[in-house]
Amino acid sequence: MSFTTSIKRELVKSFPASIEESRALLQAVLKTCGERTSDGFAFVSENESVAAYVIAIAESACNVRMTLTEAVRDPKHGRDKLTFSHTGNDAKERAEEIFSMSIYSDECALAFLKGAFLGAGSCILPRGDAKTGYHLEFVFQTIDDAKLFAEIGDRFHLLGGIVERGEKFVVYCKSKEGIGDFLSVLGADNSLKTFEKTVAAREENNNRNRLENCMAGNVDRSLTVSARQVRVLNEMKESGRLFVLPLPLRQTAEARLLNPTFTYSELAEHLGISRSCLQHRLDKLMSFQGN
Repeated sequence: MSFTTSIKRELVKSFPASIEESRALLQAVLKTCGERTSDGFAFVSENESVAAYVIAIAESACNVRMTLTEAVRDPKHGRDKLTFSHTGNDAKERAEEIFSMSIYSDECALAFLKGAFLGAGSCILPRGDAKTGYHLEFVFQTIDDAKLFAEIGDRFHLLGGIVERGEKFVVYCKSKEGIGDFLSVLGADNSLKTFEKTVAAREENNNRNRLENCMAGNVDRSLTVSARQVRVLNEMKESGRLFVLPLPLRQTAEARLLNPTFTYSELAEHLGISRSCLQHRLDKLMSFQGN
C-alpha cells in the first residue's frame, strides 16, 4: 500500500462534525477531482473508500444522492476511474451552495484541507538509497482554487509553492517539516508516526553514510601520508643516512617501513609509545628529507 493510500484510509475514518464542515470538504473534493456539469455536478475517484466516504457526506450533509455514471479502466495504474454524478431539479442549486460557500472557521478550513487531499492529494516518501526526497502535492483545476488552498493552509502555517502542470495547478511541499505539520494538523496520527519513523531512519542512514565517507577520506589521507613517509625513509636508507640517526628514530623508521598500512595509533601501539611521541618522531624524520 502506498503512503498516500494509507493517509486517505486514515482520514476517511472520521466524519465532519457539522453541515458547514461537510460542505467545505465537498467543495475541496469538487475543486480537485470534480466539476460542475450542465445539469448538476460530478466527481471522479480511483479510490473506492474515498468515493464511498464522499457519497455518504454528500447525502447526509446536503441531501444529495450521487450515482455512479461511468467507470473507465486506467491501464497505466490498473485501476478503475469511477465517476459519480448528481443531477435533477435541485442539482444546480446544491452545486451553487457548495461551490460558493466561504471558508471562515478553522474547522471548515481543516475540512477543506482534508477534502483536497482526498480529492487529488498525494504524498511520496523516499525509499532506501533513492535520490528522490519528500513530496506532498494537491492538484487543482484552476489557479484561483490553488491560491485559495494556499491561503487556507497559511492559516495553520502550512507553506507550499504553486506550479502549473499541463492544464492543472499544483500546490506542493518538499519540506519534511511541512509534511509533518500537515499530517499533524489533520490529525492523521498513525500516518504521522509512520512518516516520523521514515524520517528518523533516513537521517540515521545519511549520518552513517557521512561517517563512512569521512572515515574513508581519513583512511585515504592516512595512506597518502604513509606512502610519502615510506618513500622518504627508503631514500634515506639507500643513502645510508638512516643508520647514523639516534636509535629511537631508526626504530620508528624501520617500523614504518615494515608496516606501511598502519595508522598512527596502530604504529604507536606497535612501538609501545604514545601517539604524540610517534608524531614527533615522524615529523623529525621527514625534516631530514633532502638533507
